[in-house]
Amino acid sequence: MKKISLSLSGLLLATTAMIAPGLAAAQTAPAQDPRDEVATVEEIVVLGRFIPEPLRETSEVAAFLTAEDIQRTGDSTAAEALTRVTGLTIVEDRFIYVRGLGERYSSALLNGSPLPSPEPLQRVVPLDLFPSNILGGVTVQKTYSPNYPGEFGGGVIDLQTVDAPNEPFFNVQGGIGYNSETTGRDNLTYYGGQSDWTGFDSGVRDVPGPLALAFARGRQIGQANFTDRELQLIGQSLVNAPLRLLQFDESPVNWGLDVEGGFSHDTGVGTLGVIAVAGYSNSWSAREGFQEAALLDGGALEAGTAYAFASGQNDVQLNALTSIAFSTLDHEVKWTNFFVRSTTKEARSRQGFNLAFGGEVRQDFTEYFVRQLFSTQLAGEHSFLDGALDVSWRGSYAVSERDAPYETQFGYGQAADGAFIHDIDTNLISFSELNDELYSAGADVSYTLPLSDARDAVFSAGVAWLDNTRDSVRRDLSFVAPNGLSDSQVRSRVDFLFSDFNINPNTLVIREATNAASAPAYEGELTVNAAYVQADVEVIPLVRVSAGVRYEDAEQRVIPIDLLNTGLLFTPTSIEEQYWLPAATLTWNFAEDLQLRLGASRTIGRPQFRELAPQAYTDPETDRRFIGNPYLVDTELTNYDARVEWYFERGQYLTAGVFYKELENPVEATINEVALLEYQQTFLNAPQATLMGFEIDGKTYFDFPEAGLPFIADKRWLIQANYTFTDSEIQVDAADRVLTLGGQGIGEPANFYLTDGARLQGQSEHVANLQLGWEDDNARSQATLIVNYVSDRITARGPGLGGNRLPDFIQEPGVFLDLVYRKDFTAMGRDLGMALELRNLLGTEFDEFQELGDDKIRVNQYDLGSSLSVSLTARF
Repeated sequence: MKKISLSLSGLLLATTAMIAPGLAAAQTAPAQDPRDEVATVEEIVVLGRFIPEPLRETSEVAAFLTAEDIQRTGDSTAAEALTRVTGLTIVEDRFIYVRGLGERYSSALLNGSPLPSPEPLQRVVPLDLFPSNILGGVTVQKTYSPNYPGEFGGGVIDLQTVDAPNEPFFNVQGGIGYNSETTGRDNLTYYGGQSDWTGFDSGVRDVPGPLALAFARGRQIGQANFTDRELQLIGQSLVNAPLRLLQFDESPVNWGLDVEGGFSHDTGVGTLGVIAVAGYSNSWSAREGFQEAALLDGGALEAGTAYAFASGQNDVQLNALTSIAFSTLDHEVKWTNFFVRSTTKEARSRQGFNLAFGGEVRQDFTEYFVRQLFSTQLAGEHSFLDGALDVSWRGSYAVSERDAPYETQFGYGQAADGAFIHDIDTNLISFSELNDELYSAGADVSYTLPLSDARDAVFSAGVAWLDNTRDSVRRDLSFVAPNGLSDSQVRSRVDFLFSDFNINPNTLVIREATNAASAPAYEGELTVNAAYVQADVEVIPLVRVSAGVRYEDAEQRVIPIDLLNTGLLFTPTSIEEQYWLPAATLTWNFAEDLQLRLGASRTIGRPQFRELAPQAYTDPETDRRFIGNPYLVDTELTNYDARVEWYFERGQYLTAGVFYKELENPVEATINEVALLEYQQTFLNAPQATLMGFEIDGKTYFDFPEAGLPFIADKRWLIQANYTFTDSEIQVDAADRVLTLGGQGIGEPANFYLTDGARLQGQSEHVANLQLGWEDDNARSQATLIVNYVSDRITARGPGLGGNRLPDFIQEPGVFLDLVYRKDFTAMGRDLGMALELRNLLGTEFDEFQELGDDKIRVNQYDLGSSLSVSLTARF
């Protein structure tokens, strides 16, 4: 090999095709300067070359999921698919934590536009609402760049929907599923309505007319504001047996149906592309386990309540996506609409010892939750000046809704003969609604300035606007027995007790149990006006710098409403802040196929509406009661990243990085004991916290051409793995103060609620993923063994105050082992595809607990079961 030296201009010319192939392809190579003509050589060695990878092309530390990646793992939702990404974990099967930071520190976008949330406790949209068949890809960016919203602690998740195909297609897929803990077993349920299987209520859960009129009066329902006759009519108008009576029924198989199709058509002036996707799924899940609440007795941790519980849940989801695009060589306009409706019908019962009641008790629940999201976006991309000037714009409207009618709770105590009898003081019927509406718009302009034949600079600027409003209302009702109940009545079936015959002024009288002091209704609004400038410049050959700053002017308000006109005065919460959020990333392609990234930025995290609203809410997942804190403030973050990337083959890589974050005023959840064994979870700002860690990610393909065994030699084998270690620490000094709802805005010692050195809530030290698989082009088959491990994390601070605080609530997600097999084949002249999915083969259970020495309290523990699903796709 001969080595030569090149002048700077010669080096730039030699690296043109390596560093900027798109630029080289678009330009004619200039005539060579005679001064650069040194000698004829056999080989030229330079330090960098173009690496055709999305990871390489982006200027930031990021991860990408393609449609092929999602298909390989067989994940049905965006939430499940994202658990395969380095440093990402899933909480409650729908919220994504990035590098141990909760969902409040990340933002989710759909085609670059923000989304509202139908969740009472979160402003971030739950990602289980997005079926994987609507996704063309997902970008997870972990270092901040100013073109994204400033609410960026862990990262941003940008979901990209499918595009119109080059060739017309139409696919139909049907599937069935089995779960070892649910399918074919007798599980708890209740009748509900005849159309529950469709995801739409038949009207049985509509607010009845007399109750709707009573709600509209704006007065608390009770004898002080209503006549006995009115109260009787209201009570009798409530649906009885179909929504109150628990029963056992055999759970059927899970099943679903998906349809998708699209085409592109050349109109002569441009290309019209259309794609549509629709899906329906009906699934059942059952849980049997334990729920306990702890107390300290002589320094030992003991169970003050110990319940065995069982639940049966039916989830129905409908979704539809349509996208219409018109494009020419330099312009494209796209209109995308997405709709999803998810309903959950659940029956639950728990029974066990309760120290506060002094004996055995039972509680029965029936619930029905409707979550619905609709989003429409019009967007355009335009290229001018032979591609030097690019303009993009987008406008979006999205609305989400959550309706929870007839949440019922009925309590029972134990009689002397051991029978469970009605405890009329513990019945509750709730109606709640939440509407979240979001308008957004944005525009971006970028100009590419050539600096030489091989280098260029891209200057960008943009503006963005967001207006998010939320309305939430909850009404609680209960029946009282002014003259007590007879022995036969307390022993009667629940629908017999609450029959019309017993609802009268002498037996059962309805009253409103809504806590007027806890703001049963509130309005929230967040308005953000933003602008940014950014430059992405290859300052010298092989060294690229992306730097910019974003300005955000935001106002967030939460206004509690005196729904019952009691005269109570609520103080609205208003947070008005302006931020300059700088960010810079340096990328150095220091060796062949190798590059180093260094990044630094300032970002923010805003409290969510529900965290600011002093409205009480019981989470059906944990049976814990939540209430907001109107004294919360924004969290400010400083972020540092470094990552080395090696791209040794196309589609194959090895990366290793470190990260460090400083958080000022992070929001943490804490639990207070408001009565004996009655807990309430709320939120506060911790003074300071740090988070640091490292992550490794790799992917490679290989084969065994000399293996001698056709099964092994005929296949392309895959190994893909990642690991993230994260450590965090809350910093609390003796002089630090926190503002809580109970303290009414007066500073209290922070160490009453927080422990110096404790981990941040939701952060796991270890997160690992492994995929082992093969592809056989001849057999048209693919198989993947998938392992996911997440170590324990804090779900909430332990109840109590200061030195009397109980241990934190800990969840141990554990190890999940899945196997996915796919095969395409032809039958009767039709192209078909089959998929077999085996999930949770290790039988990992859900385990949330408190631990002190050898004492362990099962806060929430149940079996998840293993599952099997089979699907068949017909392609037309």
